[in-house]
Amino acid sequence: MTTRLDTRPDIHRVEADLQDTLVELTDLAMQAKQAHWNVTGPRFLPLHAQLDKLATGLRTAADEVAERAAALGYAPDGRSDTVARESPLLVIPAGALTDQGVVKIMVRALDVVAKRVSMRVQHLEQLDPVSQDLLITVAHDLEKQRWLFDAQQS
Repeated sequence: MTTRLDTRPDIHRVEADLQDTLVELTDLAMQAKQAHWNVTGPRFLPLHAQLDKLATGLRTAADEVAERAAALGYAPDGRSDTVARESPLLVIPAGALTDQGVVKIMVRALDVVAKRVSMRVQHLEQLDPVSQDLLITVAHDLEKQRWLFDAQQS
């Protein structure tokens, strides 16, 4: 039996914020990897490498969020069916993807997740400063990645 570190009623909101972030980061990491495998075009090589680095960073961030949830006594749920059901992201197209198409997909997806995580940062300010600090770092990284992809749009 797991014992919660915090039994405040608002801990359920913290858990929900962490779970939603976990789902979004997991889906975004899978989308980045899917794009990594299927990108085509003149910018294949730099995008292929950038997408791989993005996917790795997102998986690391998802792991940190899940571990924070577990430290609070909440069992994080990153199962594929949960992610598919709860993610707000659009489904990435199957098959080959043009380099410019991949850039647009990544900018849109990073924008969605960065905005949602930033809203949670504000929400967590009074509820759980430790979780807030974690999500500040996640938001920073998402915004930086969005900028790096956005700079490639023509």
